[in-house]
Amino acid sequence: MTATTLSWYDVPSEIKDLLHSAAATWEDTELSEQYILEALSKAETNFDVLIAAYRYFFYKNKPEMALQIAQKVVDRIRILEQFPESWQELKPILLDRRDDPNIRLYLNAYGASGLVLAKLGELEKAKEITARIKEIDGKEFGGAAVVFDVLTQPLEDE
Repeated sequence: MTATTLSWYDVPSEIKDLLHSAAATWEDTELSEQYILEALSKAETNFDVLIAAYRYFFYKNKPEMALQIAQKVVDRIRILEQFPESWQELKPILLDRRDDPNIRLYLNAYGASGLVLAKLGELEKAKEITARIKEIDGKEFGGAAVVFDVLTQPLEDE
């Protein structure tokens, strides 16, 4: 059994092998990152590869790269779906179609960018994004509601 039979990703076997190699060499960050970057360079618009790369960089504590990948997913779906720029115009579309796979991915990636921004100390941007996601559905999409609640909870007196 080869690495390519273990993956459900809809990508060529060469990309699957790169992702598998990244996982197999997880402890060697330099090597595993090379595999991830190579997979990205060969399939940079494939959502499965982008999601794998986001998770990789998030769990390797490389928030700048994780944010870059999350934003790439958001931007790609924005173009594919021809979303309006204005949140007020976009919000009803997202509410109406929130069960569509592309919309769910968009909301998850957008919420993930809010989480990473909070991690990077960009609290106002993180609050704005997580508040928007909470407006759509407060219980899902990468824990955006939890991040929003943490960011907006008043400090307690010690």
